[in-house]
Amino acid sequence: MDFKSLVLARQSDRSYLDQPIEKDKLASILECARMAPSACNAQPWHIIVVDNPEIKNKVADATSEKLLGMNHFTKQAPIHLVIIEEAANLTSNFGSWVKRKHFPLIDIGIVAEHICLAAASEGLGSCMIGWFDESKVKKILNIPSSKRVLLIITLGYAAKETRTKIRKPIDKIVSYNSYGEKSAD
Repeated sequence: MDFKSLVLARQSDRSYLDQPIEKDKLASILECARMAPSACNAQPWHIIVVDNPEIKNKVADATSEKLLGMNHFTKQAPIHLVIIEEAANLTSNFGSWVKRKHFPLIDIGIVAEHICLAAASEGLGSCMIGWFDESKVKKILNIPSSKRVLLIITLGYAAKETRTKIRKPIDKIVSYNSYGEKSAD
């Protein structure tokens, strides 16, 4: 599959088949995550693979919000990858301070998309979850209180077909040489 086809196949899946993920596919996804770039090679992340059904269901409960109807699909996914922010190295921290950008957040976004694209290349679905009770997740997974849980990514075999992507037209999101400038063609 070429890269554009992979990007078109990758989507946020919110329905999964009752089918386990093969260990070699999970290992390949985690290796792709490991190879993700980061500012000053800080690699400011730790990934907890939650594949024990009992623990996974507790984490899924921490992602669900009954009142708003959020994330009720998460129990269907056989694996949850919990991404924790780790301390960046001195160079990355200095750059964050100088440029007033928290580079670890950018880095974790990159590793998360590496995971989701790798999952799609393995024929798996994924969904990044930002809505969860962080304190509950920390307690369930014995994560130190000083750490931040930034994302949970569900993985599994998607139960639904790939959807047609609805995106803004290219001229609404891209300009040339100045903000808002259209192409000169």
